[in-house]
Amino acid sequence: MTEVTPSLSIGQVAERTGLSVHALRFYEREGIMFSPVRRGPGGRRVYSEDDVEWLTLCIILRASGMPLPALRQYTELVRQGEGNEDERLELLRLHQTRVTAQLAELGRCLDLINFKVGVYEDIVAHTAADPAR
Repeated sequence: MTEVTPSLSIGQVAERTGLSVHALRFYEREGIMFSPVRRGPGGRRVYSEDDVEWLTLCIILRASGMPLPALRQYTELVRQGEGNEDERLELLRLHQTRVTAQLAELGRCLDLINFKVGVYEDIVAHTAADPAR
C-alpha cells in the first residue's frame, strides 16, 4: 500500500510558514524551492510537508541575513545530492561568520541602549522623587 502524502494549498503553506502567497511564488520563481512545486487540477500549486520543511529552513536562513544568491546556490547544491558537502559547508561557514559578526555588533548596540535606558530611568526616578524639580 502506498503512503498518501497530504497536499497543501498555497494558502495553507502561507499560513503555516508565515510567508505571503506572493513570497511563495517569488521563492518558486527564484529557484529556491528544493523540488518543483507540483500542480493539481486546474493548475493550482500543491505543496507537501517536505516543501514546508524546506521553506522553514529557507526562512531561517533569510531571517539571519543570507542573501538570495547564496540561498539559491545552497538550494542548488542540496538538489545535486551527495558529493558536494564541502561546498555546502563552506557556504554555511561563510554565513555563520557573517551572523556571528552581526551578533557582536548588535551586542555593542544593546550595551549602548541599556546604558541610555539606565540614564533615563535614573532621571525619571529622581524627577518622581522630587516633583519640585
